[in-house]
Amino acid sequence: MSQTLKMISKHFVENANSLAIEVVETVLSSMSLKISNQKKEQTIEMYVELFEFLGSSIVEKQSIGVPGVILEWSKKNAKSQLGLRISEIVLRYSPTREVLNDLITNLSEQNGLTLRENSSVIKLVNQILDLSLNETVLSFEELSDKERKEAQKEAAELSAPVVPIKEGVAVVPLIGTFDEYRITYLGNKVLPKIVEMQVRQLIVDYSGVITLDLEFTYALAELGKMLELLDIEIIVTGIQPQLAQVIVQSGIDVGKTRYFANLKHALEYI
Repeated sequence: MSQTLKMISKHFVENANSLAIEVVETVLSSMSLKISNQKKEQTIEMYVELFEFLGSSIVEKQSIGVPGVILEWSKKNAKSQLGLRISEIVLRYSPTREVLNDLITNLSEQNGLTLRENSSVIKLVNQILDLSLNETVLSFEELSDKERKEAQKEAAELSAPVVPIKEGVAVVPLIGTFDEYRITYLGNKVLPKIVEMQVRQLIVDYSGVITLDLEFTYALAELGKMLELLDIEIIVTGIQPQLAQVIVQSGIDVGKTRYFANLKHALEYI
């Protein structure tokens, strides 16, 4: 390896912080982006790691593959971008690539690198950025999917809490929009909890339901039948006219279910 390449490698490692600041500031300016100081500091720290890795890679001439450093760097990059659209993340790579390539070319001219040496360093940078882009997108999708599932689970838990009223009596207020995930949650989590609490009379309040189509009305009716088989009396309150019409027109067997206009009337009955 030539002495000039070693000088470039050393420059990247020893000046990683100032180079990272330069890249971050230039990219933000070129894209007219404004981010918080905390976000900027996090981004600078990540680019410090990138320059340190780039410097060591030039010296070691290692095959890129998918180094652990790049995997970790990309995961942190993805995590820091949560809340953005994936297209916004991809768009940031192009100006970053341009800034890095210009920076390397300037350093090459200052330190007398040959055209071949300059090309090899730029090629290395492009390989790293390509790998990082792929891994960042994959990590971003995984994290976004995880967040979506966690939010979905949290929403399901909040949409059908089991509230004990007195011994043997509980209320399940249904809240929000019910989809396949929430119906499954009711069957897998709420129903066993009702049995575990030894509920004998269960009030299911529909007054907080925003939308509920025919398919899920059938599913709820099936859950009601399962509870009746367990000798649990089902009392329904808060049925809206639209849902009442759906139940009548569909011919759903309501079994022994009792219906009341509101929770007050149901409690008076109990």
